[in-house]
Amino acid sequence: MRVIERAGVAAVSQRVVAQEAGVPPSAVTYYFPAVDDLLVAALADCNDCYLRRLDDCAREPDPLAALARLIAEGGDSRRAHTAAEYELFLIAARRPELQPEVERWTAAVDAYLAPHAADPVVRAAAAAAVDGLFLHCFVAAAPPSADEVRAVLASILGC
Repeated sequence: MRVIERAGVAAVSQRVVAQEAGVPPSAVTYYFPAVDDLLVAALADCNDCYLRRLDDCAREPDPLAALARLIAEGGDSRRAHTAAEYELFLIAARRPELQPEVERWTAAVDAYLAPHAADPVVRAAAAAAVDGLFLHCFVAAAPPSADEVRAVLASILGC
């Protein structure tokens, strides 16, 4: 992820990742025979982190507010990491190897929203808003606050 944060997906190679990790290139190629394998592993690691964070948010007294804080922080201290994550998600449209991770994220968001909306259409709208709000918080010059993000989600979910 540090390579992607610094120089984008196009900069990822086994050699560059080995140099970044301080290991011989053969160690990287042993575990990741192709660059796509590295990209899948990077996206899976991002998903693992977000799914753990979603679990933590679900245990909060106000799960929507916790989710809103998670979304809003993408434009703050985690900006470079968020850019790398978006690059990985966007190239999934062209690289089928990444699709299972996109589907895993989509299923996790749907499951997170299920206690707030029984209707799958409402959940789909809220999930689309989650993805859009992540992007908006990342790219907007004046991103919405966590309170504003929560208000949008609550409006969609009827909470």
